[in-house]
Amino acid sequence: MKVALVTVGDEILDGDTVNTNAAWLGQRLADRGVDVERITVVPDRTADIARVVNEYRAEYDAVIVTGGLGPTHDDVTMEGVAAAVGVEMAESEAAAEWLAADGYAHADLTERTTWLPTGADLLPNPEGVAPGCVVDGVYVLAGVPAEMKAMWAEVADDFAGEPRTVEVVHAAEPESALIDRVGAVRSRFGVDVGSYPGETVRLKVSGRDADAVDAAAGWLRERVEPPADHD
Repeated sequence: MKVALVTVGDEILDGDTVNTNAAWLGQRLADRGVDVERITVVPDRTADIARVVNEYRAEYDAVIVTGGLGPTHDDVTMEGVAAAVGVEMAESEAAAEWLAADGYAHADLTERTTWLPTGADLLPNPEGVAPGCVVDGVYVLAGVPAEMKAMWAEVADDFAGEPRTVEVVHAAEPESALIDRVGAVRSRFGVDVGSYPGETVRLKVSGRDADAVDAAAGWLRERVEPPADHD
């Protein structure tokens, strides 16, 4: 299963907020064997949301959108998603009933709080007031991390793939000096290898064949100089 993540918010593009939602979702999806192929941040503009979501829903099995839900002037995610899937916005009876069950009278709600893309399934928000939805393979979650995580729990079982095995090998050598061995281990064992420099170089060996990953990591450990604290 291949998925794209779309985060909506000017505050992320401005650097005022760190995009922790994408990192958190990426980890949970990877744990389920799902490949995250794209992570994109878009501004609070309906046209930009619609364009990116429409493009990604054609390319991937699902699109998860976070942020931009609620009653304020810059909460335009639902409108963008509706445009992406080619439907109008309309009041959702399910959303109104869900909010009423939580003690919110319809007369007290800001206009359009209960509006969703036509034909969308309600995605309740256990930690907030703004509902999400699922429509044509697009999952719309809140941007507030606590709300997003609670909403994710409602749909997590929709996402599954073949789990990947990961092993990490540390090397006390320059990244450039490891190029030949990284290339060799990829071709020899058919695994993916990510190289991440820092105080030491971290080689992340991954693949869906657990035996191949184990063998590849062992092969590398025998051929790289380990850091002193990894002897």
